[in-house]
Amino acid sequence: VQLQASGGGLVQAGDSLRLSCAASGRNLRSYSMGWFRQAPGKEREFVAAISWSGDSTIYADSVKGRFTASRDNAKNTVYLQMNSLSPDDTALYYCAASSSSRPVGAAERYRYWGQGTQVTVSS
Repeated sequence: VQLQASGGGLVQAGDSLRLSCAASGRNLRSYSMGWFRQAPGKEREFVAAISWSGDSTIYADSVKGRFTASRDNAKNTVYLQMNSLSPDDTALYYCAASSSSRPVGAAERYRYWGQGTQVTVSS
């Protein structure tokens, strides 16, 4: 599975962005999908995940209520809607695919990773 994340950019605090992760090489229908991020000088952290069917999601406490993960299996694409962005959300955002049917937060459960898209939030 090849994953291509896009949609990042430079925004102001309070703005919204929607990230997309398009897959090729295999249908995403068989994978739960996750979003992770890594800020400069910090470790990669879990952001959100969605089950293969889209009926279950989990979120990091830091983004709960602001971010929403979704997917369109017909388009082989997953999304991360990010609202009320703050400078603390500045990071390189990655999408990843796991063979788990349920959403998982542990990075080691993900086999395929995209290249990342940069999100920068100015104050």
